[in-house]
Amino acid sequence: MDRRKFLGIGLAAFAAIVAPVAELNAIDFRATKPKAWEAEKSTQAIKELYGSGGLKKSGIKMTAPKLAENGGSIPINIKSDLDLESIAVFQDANPRSLTAVFTIPKNAIIDYDFRIKMRQTAFVTIVGKTRAGVLHSTSKEIDVSIGGCGG
Repeated sequence: MDRRKFLGIGLAAFAAIVAPVAELNAIDFRATKPKAWEAEKSTQAIKELYGSGGLKKSGIKMTAPKLAENGGSIPINIKSDLDLESIAVFQDANPRSLTAVFTIPKNAIIDYDFRIKMRQTAFVTIVGKTRAGVLHSTSKEIDVSIGGCGG
């Protein structure tokens, strides 16, 4: 048996053993909460996505630049030790506020890196919903340079 075939069989056997243990699923929030994707302001989008419950300003850490020289690619990092079932990204710089929603598997490590587009200076708000239904949030204003020139 050659090395590639052996590794392929080993990988398939490993996947067959591990796959039933992992519970992965995704919710199509565009289908289940369409009004949240149409909202122009973060407060309206949060209400449409998660309801009108209160937001706790704790438990979620967001890292983003204070000044984004390129509004077309702004790096965002989200970290949390909370037992979240979903986490959403909102910003008021674009015509539609809701930017992304992540469904989080049980016992997942929440350390997400991604990039967003913003056409102007605005607040970016992160809202996470725990499995107990409690909403946690954090927000940060990001200054976007006009034309991406830093001035």
